[in-house]
Amino acid sequence: MKSDSVNFWKAFLGSGMVTFLNALRVFVVNKLLAVYLSPSVFACVGQFMNFMTMGQATSSLALQNGWVSLTAQNKNNLEKLQGMWRGGFRLTTFASIVTFAVALVLCFTVPLEKFFPDIHPRLVQAAIIFALPGVFATNIITIAASVMNGLGHYRRWALINMVSSLWQMLWVAFFLYSGRLSVLSIVATQSVIAGIFAAQIAARAGFSLKEIRKTALDIRAPWFSYALMGIVPMVLSPMVLTFMRMTIGENLGWNAAGIWQGIWKISDFLTAFFSAILGVIILPKVSAQMTKSEFSKMFRPIFAKTMLLALAAVVSLYLGRSLLVLVMLSSEFTGAIDYIPMQLVGDFFRVGGWALGLVLIARRETKKFLILEVCSQFVLAFATYIFVNLYEFNGPMMAYALENFLTLVASALIVRSLKWNK
Repeated sequence: MKSDSVNFWKAFLGSGMVTFLNALRVFVVNKLLAVYLSPSVFACVGQFMNFMTMGQATSSLALQNGWVSLTAQNKNNLEKLQGMWRGGFRLTTFASIVTFAVALVLCFTVPLEKFFPDIHPRLVQAAIIFALPGVFATNIITIAASVMNGLGHYRRWALINMVSSLWQMLWVAFFLYSGRLSVLSIVATQSVIAGIFAAQIAARAGFSLKEIRKTALDIRAPWFSYALMGIVPMVLSPMVLTFMRMTIGENLGWNAAGIWQGIWKISDFLTAFFSAILGVIILPKVSAQMTKSEFSKMFRPIFAKTMLLALAAVVSLYLGRSLLVLVMLSSEFTGAIDYIPMQLVGDFFRVGGWALGLVLIARRETKKFLILEVCSQFVLAFATYIFVNLYEFNGPMMAYALENFLTLVASALIVRSLKWNK
């Protein structure tokens, strides 16, 4: 038991340092944008980031968890492993071609001024074009890091993440300061150079297009479950966030939408930190071949410690929320201080729900996971619409807390009902 506890803290602190640097990147980029932009333009940038997330999801088929799990499960069988890699890479290539073609068409046919009211449509069109190589580079970073995680090459995994984070911070800072690109184009292209670096690091560990082509196998079947479990939340979540942002903007004004965007960024900073660490700790360990007692022995201590850490983080952020808003955003966002507590309640539930959701992903419980995800996003959107009309600016935070509480309860019931190897 003591050994398991040591391994948890070792994995948590090791992955936590890397995740902290990635969170620092989010913080620095967010801070720079908040300082340089007004709340309304800040909301437009958040809108653009949502669209980029959807593009990344559809072009990569959101296979990040699949790259980790399938690599970990097959790393002792090189031929099968390379067949898995080849199948995943081909699926990603086909999806990228389709996604980029659709993006180019929509770029010149959709009324962009409706989604980006404070930015000229020509600048948005240019940013969308620049985003295509940016999204491809982000996919390369994600795939390379996931494969290193699955192979157990944690130093290479750490190096890819750390250098990518540092480079993106410098890229955004330099171009915002110099003013040589529009703010949307800066965001769109921040991953390009980092993607080249990630590909080189992965190639040294045997993951490269040249190596993948050597195998005659082309295994695609196992990828489809991961694709569904990845692409649905990665597309649905930005769509719901866009709906929430536009609901707030149209009912309460775009400055209010910008303040909500700031609250969401602080929230995302916390939950992304925990989700990245849990992905490293849980995904490679959970398997359908485990017995129920083996799963309980492995998972319960991890879940308990995670929730205690989440509680400590939430309480700390609550106590320092005034300073937090000034540090992470700017004085223009001080209106967010009074609304952060309810968002933090939702963050606490969200960490627990994600830990349980990773169990469903690792076991490829596709149907259960998708039903849970679709229902949770529907609850968030519907509750936001109702609560904004009832409680005005408190509404989105209340909807978020309700949705994550219900998701945590439902996830716990589903995981408890799973059948394990006897």
